[in-house]
Amino acid sequence: MAIIVDKDKKRNDIACACKDILLEFGIKKLTVSDIARTAGVGKGTIYEYFRNKEEIVFEIMTVFIVEYHEKLSNILSEKNSSKKKLFHFFYLIFEDEENKKQLGLYREFIAISLTSKSKDMIEFNQQCRERFGVILSEILDIGIKNEELPVSIKGMIGAMLTFGLGLVIEHHTIKLDVKNEIEIFLDTLLDLAKTKQTQGSII
Repeated sequence: MAIIVDKDKKRNDIACACKDILLEFGIKKLTVSDIARTAGVGKGTIYEYFRNKEEIVFEIMTVFIVEYHEKLSNILSEKNSSKKKLFHFFYLIFEDEENKKQLGLYREFIAISLTSKSKDMIEFNQQCRERFGVILSEILDIGIKNEELPVSIKGMIGAMLTFGLGLVIEHHTIKLDVKNEIEIFLDTLLDLAKTKQTQGSII
């Protein structure tokens, strides 16, 4: 009887096995041969599950996003204020050395996608933004349900995601005090959201 292989699971297994070498080598220096050797499979097997190196990088980065979501979910399950949950949403990736390695990888990915104009990279970057948008929306929905946040704050998701991306880039270029920047942003954002809720407009 032929062995049936779960292709999605196999792709994920290869990605999970190669997380550390992607963090070590970075996107440009990583080769398919490195990936095959680390995953314990032949190079030909890699191409049975991925069209190219970029697809493997996307799969590994997706694993990192899922792990980030799991870590954040543990924080969200605690009885913290909505502001504190939002703080962790932005700050989690800066909190320890492992997360900082992933931060550097994401920064490299952004740089490559901006310079290469690769359609696949641009589409994956959009998918990442949408994933983070879903996570952020979950936090806001809980805050709205608990009457900590005004409903109008859901209209600010795009601005919040853009702020998060700015932190990722500018922390590297101008050495921001990330904690302070997040605190200022959230204080201002929540004040604006409350004003809009009570007055109908902030303009």
